[in-house]
Amino acid sequence: MTGRDVHILSAASALPGPAVDNAALARRFGMDPLWEQWVEAFIGTRSRHLALDLESGEITSSLADLAERAGRRALEAAGLTGRDVDAVVLGTATPDRLMPATVNIVADRLGIDGVRTFQLQSGCSGAVQALDVARQILLSGTGRRVLVLGGDVIARFYDVTADLRKAAPAELVNYVLFGDAAGAAVLSVEPGPGSARVRGLFTRLVGLGREPGAVLEWFGPADRDSDRPAASEDYKAIEEHVPVMSEEVLAELLDEAGWKPGDVDLLLPPQLSGRMTGLISKRLALPNAEDVSVVAEAGNSGNAIVFLQLERALAGAFGPGRKAVGISIESSKWIKAGFALEGN
Repeated sequence: MTGRDVHILSAASALPGPAVDNAALARRFGMDPLWEQWVEAFIGTRSRHLALDLESGEITSSLADLAERAGRRALEAAGLTGRDVDAVVLGTATPDRLMPATVNIVADRLGIDGVRTFQLQSGCSGAVQALDVARQILLSGTGRRVLVLGGDVIARFYDVTADLRKAAPAELVNYVLFGDAAGAAVLSVEPGPGSARVRGLFTRLVGLGREPGAVLEWFGPADRDSDRPAASEDYKAIEEHVPVMSEEVLAELLDEAGWKPGDVDLLLPPQLSGRMTGLISKRLALPNAEDVSVVAEAGNSGNAIVFLQLERALAGAFGPGRKAVGISIESSKWIKAGFALEGN
């Protein structure tokens, strides 16, 4: 390791189509006003963006489409082009295909060639895992700038013909929790205008002996007629474990950065749902921290969420000396992840 610092120069995002509110979902799936009220009260997510036409069920944007847009915007915001990038890392739970890797499709569209590319398969914390890989590349001295991508298109697991009145809770919750998006960030060994220095970052698998909290199936020709749901969520397990794990991540980040709770100016909390995110932020009890939250409007967009938060943080009141912590919890097999940033 060189002992050099790593900086986030820019962050950007891409959302597909207009926002879809709860009323639109209720109309499409024939749910009554009581269901809509349940979503508002229990989930707390008001809208989401979907890469799918709800009426026809046709996909309108691929992950590569969204990641290309986000990556291009992040490079432009950093004053760079694809030729300035030494590596590309993508975190996603929903690549467009098993092969070719979506990261390579995006790199090709951005004019990036002759560099290392990595695609990490993970839930929400894949975004932080991708940042971690980029950071290690930069710390090793084998690169100067890395484009990091994250995103998911979960709507392609929707069955728009489903009768949600008969759906099990573990399946029903997916229709209201999730949205589609992609995000990007440019990391460098050199600071830039409005950039943030990485003061701490880690990811850690903590799923030994724990049942998965979320499942996305990948059906092939031999099992595509399986009666298993394509997506399911153990929301009760997530409600139980994620707040505790978030406290653990915060404690470790503060210790690594040498900060006290009152030093933190911005909190980028886990973006599970509007209601649960709010409860977690209160539980973390950072006295001077402003929440950077997007989930109530954008839905839980998986590996894009961290980048949506970073984009908002870097564009806002994140000036020199300002401190931020970000927390991400992956519930499919339970990964704790987080990062600490300080404005340059």
